[in-house]
Amino acid sequence: MYPFARMVYQLAVTRNAPALPVTGTHVSHHRCWPWDIDLWMELNNGRTLTIYDLGRIPLARRTGLVELLRKQRWGLTMAGASVRYRARIRAFERVEMLSRVVGWDDRFIYLEQSMWKGPTCCNQIVYRSAVTDRNGIVPMDRVAEALGIDRQSPSLPDWVQAWIDADAIRPWPPAR
Repeated sequence: MYPFARMVYQLAVTRNAPALPVTGTHVSHHRCWPWDIDLWMELNNGRTLTIYDLGRIPLARRTGLVELLRKQRWGLTMAGASVRYRARIRAFERVEMLSRVVGWDDRFIYLEQSMWKGPTCCNQIVYRSAVTDRNGIVPMDRVAEALGIDRQSPSLPDWVQAWIDADAIRPWPPAR
């Protein structure tokens, strides 16, 4: 089940947090609960993606995106992700999550998130996200203008651009 109570909590603890620039970093803290673990007694890989929501939605609110989405009656969807797992997160361990927008292109917003236990990065993900309306994807020029930010994205990190390029040549639909 989706962790609605945890989302409400994260939104509550950040309700008075200062606004962030669109590329600002949102820092949040999370605990791995027994219902988050898998058979190997560590944070389940699918649950990791759900917990990343708990950092991404408050980030969107702090940057003004959530308010804009409501005002324009737009939605937000995930259009791709690449995750790297490197260290286990076990039941009851606390992690610090860093969430930030790294840039955008004509259609998508690219976000990076990572979970840390002290100096150790446990996992990291890059997401491709899109703002949508009833006609499909809203062009980022329109989103940037509505947010009051520069239409020109900061330069995407080389590794993010390499992921975008690799994903562009990936066959779709996949072979059956």
